[in-house]
Amino acid sequence: MVGVAADSSQASELSSAKNPMIKYLLKQRENHARVQDADYSHVFRRKTRFELFRLSAIAMAIEFAYAAETSFVSPILLQIGIDHKHMTMAWGLSPLIGFFVSPLLGSVSDRCKLRWGRRRPIITLLSLGIFLGLILVPYGKNLGVWLGDAGYNYTTSSYANDSTVAAALLSAESVPESGASPANFKFAVILTILGMVLLDFDADTCQTPARTYLLDMCVPEEQPKALTTFTLFAGFGGTIGYAIGGIDWETTHIGSVLGGNIPTVFTLVTIIFVICYLITVTTFREIPLGLIERDELLRPLSESAIKKELKKNNNAIYYIQENSTLDQQMKSTEEPIASYQNSYLPALGNKLKKPHDLELQADDAAPISLRGYLKSIFIMPYSMRMLALTNLFCWMGHVTYCLYFTDFVGEAVFHGDPTAPPNSAPLLLYEEGVRFGCWGMSIYAFSCSIYSLSVTKLMKWFGTKAVYISGMVYYGIGMLILGLWPTKWGVLVFSTSAGILYGTLFTMPFILVANYHAKNCFRVHNGETVPLKQARGLGTDVAIISSMVFIAQLIVSLCVGPLVAWMETTCAILYASTFLSFAAAIAAMFVLYV
Repeated sequence: MVGVAADSSQASELSSAKNPMIKYLLKQRENHARVQDADYSHVFRRKTRFELFRLSAIAMAIEFAYAAETSFVSPILLQIGIDHKHMTMAWGLSPLIGFFVSPLLGSVSDRCKLRWGRRRPIITLLSLGIFLGLILVPYGKNLGVWLGDAGYNYTTSSYANDSTVAAALLSAESVPESGASPANFKFAVILTILGMVLLDFDADTCQTPARTYLLDMCVPEEQPKALTTFTLFAGFGGTIGYAIGGIDWETTHIGSVLGGNIPTVFTLVTIIFVICYLITVTTFREIPLGLIERDELLRPLSESAIKKELKKNNNAIYYIQENSTLDQQMKSTEEPIASYQNSYLPALGNKLKKPHDLELQADDAAPISLRGYLKSIFIMPYSMRMLALTNLFCWMGHVTYCLYFTDFVGEAVFHGDPTAPPNSAPLLLYEEGVRFGCWGMSIYAFSCSIYSLSVTKLMKWFGTKAVYISGMVYYGIGMLILGLWPTKWGVLVFSTSAGILYGTLFTMPFILVANYHAKNCFRVHNGETVPLKQARGLGTDVAIISSMVFIAQLIVSLCVGPLVAWMETTCAILYASTFLSFAAAIAAMFVLYV
């Protein structure tokens, strides 16, 4: 027990931002990066709050797009003639692509040698896909009519008891000529589903390089704060995005100019998305991979690099005299560390008995082959497998809520019908329910922002494991109550539980992955770290954890439609969320917490 405590103390000292060795190494790298052809010194210094805001703006942009997608894509698909079963299967196209492509993009990002950097080119490519999706989804129906779609066809017998519907059916202006059928929306279906796939795949995948770009630009000790800011902005973007969807734009001047609710929402979201994208990609210059491979002092500062420096300097740590001459002295990286000695401390490196403790981790090592990256995707250590499984169950529970919640509110709470004729009472009720569901999802996104502000403090007070598991349990209870009693107040109150789960999904797994890499700790045996022999890239591991959303969405899209048809109620969506969140809580008990 004494040895374990000593090792823990050592690890704490090595990872502490106040450690003089870390201060020296960071300052050494900062000054070295400043004298390159371009100034890269920002990579090795702490960031201001405003800089973290700029780095996280892309998260807000993605959530704006995601809010518009999750609020309106399902209603749009239902209204152009796709039933629940096929609508949920359409949602499976994007994750089917994303499951295979997302980790590969993570590997490409880790290996990208463009002078513009490794992360920003991928962010730009995926942002272009989001932009195209934001155009195709709201205007797919209009483009379909332009290409030859005939439109609606309803028989009066289906809604013979509804006088409003009957009047609409007798109006030539409301309903197209007889003989048209939902099948005549074939071009609209193709274009809308294409836009949905582009929007959904790129929005989910873009979070990986955006998050990795954030981690690359931050020194290790501020990464939890950076991820918290990222989550805060994601929640803020979702809050405004869903609120925009909750407004009845048809009664406003802007809505009448832009053509109704859906075109107005997507136009506003597109403008905001482009602005936020530009803010993030112009924040900091990335160090090109070629420079990182050639120059060790331009590589990220990891714990293994600190241990190597300790070994090289006879396991001694020195206080650094912080005065006006320090910057000038450190410009010469050839000088020994003893030049900055102020006082001598007992060695903390005497416990580094094993030669492989001094191995550099993937970020510091020689370039990894493509084969090695692909191998790291499919062959993971136990800690990564359990974290991925937990994230999979979490995403399955959350995706079930996100993709079908507005449809649930429109049908189960407001008792509307998305397949009813235009201007009919059931359809108007359904559309009112969809807008009300947007307000519930706005509350969910807002609660995610609030939770992200306190998650790091909760981790310090109660521990990472307790906070991680409790978020899943609370979500499961909230969804169960809402499913049993589908009411308007329940929609608003229990949407907060979804926000807490989303805040957990956005922070916890990536804090753990960042810690695994920073400490080169993927396995602990008898209280001691067992170094990993397999080379692993941070971008690849972040992509693997992020790609669980694709597997989750694929499984959910194949199962939710038959489940709703079997139970004959959209409340089945929330029952599934409850079961999956409890499964995630059980899996989280076996995760490695560093």
